[in-house]
Amino acid sequence: MKKNTEEWSFIIRPKAGWFDINLREIWHYKDLIQMFLKRNFNSAYKQTILGPLWFLINPFLSSSMYTIVFGKIANISTDGVPQFLFYLCSNAAWGYFSLCLSSTASTFTGNAYLFGKVYFPRLVSPITTVIYALLGFFIQMLMLAASIAVFALRGQLVHPNIHMLFLPVMILQMALLGLGIGIIISSVTTKYRDLAVLVGFGMQLWMYGTPVVYPVSQVNAIAPGLERLVWLNPVAPIINNFRYAILGCGAFNYTYWGISWIVTLIFLFFGVLIFSRVERTFMDTV
Repeated sequence: MKKNTEEWSFIIRPKAGWFDINLREIWHYKDLIQMFLKRNFNSAYKQTILGPLWFLINPFLSSSMYTIVFGKIANISTDGVPQFLFYLCSNAAWGYFSLCLSSTASTFTGNAYLFGKVYFPRLVSPITTVIYALLGFFIQMLMLAASIAVFALRGQLVHPNIHMLFLPVMILQMALLGLGIGIIISSVTTKYRDLAVLVGFGMQLWMYGTPVVYPVSQVNAIAPGLERLVWLNPVAPIINNFRYAILGCGAFNYTYWGISWIVTLIFLFFGVLIFSRVERTFMDTV
C-alpha cells in the first residue's frame, strides 16, 4: 500500500473553547480583505450619478444644517470656533465611529449567504468594513482641511496644535470601539432579529448624548452635575480631543481619554470572544 505523503499547507479545525481564537489566521487572508474592499466600493457606487462625491455631499449638508439649527437658531456655543468647522470636524469623527458600529452590527445577517458557502475567518468581514469606512473618513478630512484654509483666508483662524500627533491613535480607537460593540450586536442579533431595529435609533440617541453638536463646556454651563456623566460616555473624550487637536477649541482631557481606552479594550475583548463563540453555530439560527 502506497503511503500518502501529501502535505497540507493549511488545515481547518473546529474550535474547542472560548479562547480558541487564531488571530494570526486573518493575516493569511489579507488578499481576501482587499477583494472585499474592492467589492464594497463597486457595489456602493455602481449605477450612481455622483459616486464617491457622496462622501463630500453628506457631511457638507449635515454640517450646514447643524450650523443653521444648532448654531443660528438654538445659538449653541462652539467655544469661539467657526460653527461650520466645529460641526464638520465633529461629523467626521462621529460619522466614522457610527459607520464602523452600524456596518459591523449586521455582519452575520448581511453575509449569511456567503458564510454558508465557503470558509474564511469571519472576522475578516467586519475588519473589511472598518477599513473601508476609512476611505470616506479621509475624504471628509481633506474637505475639513480645505474648509479651514478657506476660513483662514477670511481671517477666521483656528488653532491646530501638537496634539494632532494623537490623531492616528484616536482614529484607531474609534475603529476598535465601533468594531467591538458592532460585533457584539451582530452576535446577539443572529438569534434576536428585532434588536437590529434598535441600532439606528440607538445611534441617534447616542449622538445627542455625545458632544458632537455642542462642546462639553456648554454642558458644564447648563448642568454642572451632568458633565461627569457625559465624560463617562466612551466616545465623548475621543470627539472632544479630536476637535481640540484640529481646531484648538475646549481642552484636551487625558484622564477620561484613558478611561475611554479601557472601555474600548474591554468591548473589543468580549466582542471577539462572543463573535468567535457565535460563529460556530450561527447558521443554525440566522
